[in-house]
Amino acid sequence: MTRKILIFSAMAAMLLFCASSCKAQKAKQYTIEVVKEYPHDTHSYTQGLFFQDGELFESTGQYGESTFRKVELGTGKALKRLDFARKYFVEGSVVLGDKLYILTWTNKIAFVYNAETLEYESAYSYPREGWGLTTDGKSLIASDGSSKLYFLSPEFKLEKTLNVTLNGRPLRLLNELEWIDSKIWANVYTTDMIVVIDPADGKVEKVIDCSGLLPDKLRTRRTDVLNGIAYNPENGKTYLTGKYWPRLYEIRLKPKK
Repeated sequence: MTRKILIFSAMAAMLLFCASSCKAQKAKQYTIEVVKEYPHDTHSYTQGLFFQDGELFESTGQYGESTFRKVELGTGKALKRLDFARKYFVEGSVVLGDKLYILTWTNKIAFVYNAETLEYESAYSYPREGWGLTTDGKSLIASDGSSKLYFLSPEFKLEKTLNVTLNGRPLRLLNELEWIDSKIWANVYTTDMIVVIDPADGKVEKVIDCSGLLPDKLRTRRTDVLNGIAYNPENGKTYLTGKYWPRLYEIRLKPKK
């Protein structure tokens, strides 16, 4: 009987520990505050957005409209621009080392350019849909619209797959990605939600509600979803925009009340 009581007590303790752990792991909720706003090209179907050496870069999608641009933050104008053939639908982009990597959506091709000159260097076969792309400084990190993130070598060899969960459940539609302070930020496609993911275990630590970021008065029939996260490590500022949006916003987080 004593042994049964001890076993029962141990099981009860484990259940209490699990319950408290599950509660502790629930994602924290945040909203955003706009610090400053900038013009954004309404012809940009934003797919990738990032800073490199203090300069803003953007990849844009749609067949016949796909581009990669070096963008002047203050005006939203393209200072340099690559235009892609009509058959390509460009997606996420990032610089790793001295190379610029650009995904395509369903073409199953990833392009590589010289990051400084934007001259074409090579292309790799890509086995899945290309969505978002970022880097931790060692690997490329890609999304494909599922609940998985893929860590890849610079030669696009799969290193590991990360399953992303929100409060214990798989979180699908992960889209544009950004590496910020050793965490992965991800847009959740078709929503006003951004999540902050622990790259060690795939758990969402923060949920950021971006509802109302672009006011109704600035929306048109063409205005599409929130998509585009850029972090400038030189000043610690974070910027958000969307597909065909007329504004790009510098934001900061606020705990949700």
